[in-house]
Amino acid sequence: MAEIGNLRYRPVRRLVQLYAGLVLYGVSMALMIRSGLGLDPWDVFHQGLSELTGLSFGTVTIAVGALVLLLWIPLRQRPGLGTVSNVLVIGVVVDATLALLPTGGPLAVRIGLLVAGIVANGAATGLYIGARLGPGPRDGLMTGYVARRPGRSIRLVRTVIEVTVLALGWLLGGTVGIGTVAYALGIGPLTQVFLPLFTVAGPDAPAPDPVTPVPAA
Repeated sequence: MAEIGNLRYRPVRRLVQLYAGLVLYGVSMALMIRSGLGLDPWDVFHQGLSELTGLSFGTVTIAVGALVLLLWIPLRQRPGLGTVSNVLVIGVVVDATLALLPTGGPLAVRIGLLVAGIVANGAATGLYIGARLGPGPRDGLMTGYVARRPGRSIRLVRTVIEVTVLALGWLLGGTVGIGTVAYALGIGPLTQVFLPLFTVAGPDAPAPDPVTPVPAA
């Protein structure tokens, strides 16, 4: 089977899909931030660090992504184009979107922003993972750790990491709320819907069975 991790197969489709997914991911993050109703665990952590350092949310997202990517080295993980693009593109887009979106507003509007953000996040995850050009840095950290330690459950590793960053982010002042719960409940089913729609199959093999990935920002 032709190697799918490079750009020899359907490069235009996959590049467009990758960057559309990353842009949509950044927009979805901004929508959830402006809702003020709670963020996913990693974004609670990013927001907490932003409050602590005074850096923009997007700058912190890029910095954390780069640091997490360094942790790939002892795991012998190899980043793809999608991995590096994930680190850079999402942070830039989330800052640009936050600059355009007003803060506050009626509760009904904020709930709408939250719902739109979660659904968009699920679609974005399906798009960029489905392009098969490399996982996000946080995804690769979890899968790489499991690969180096056979028998470990990726769901358990994911839970431990996300609970840890959620707790740290909350202590630093990140927003935890109903949106955090809604994201946790909704992102898996949404990804299950969108990933099969957008996964680019290899030239001589069908698309893989959908397995809920770790949404990677």
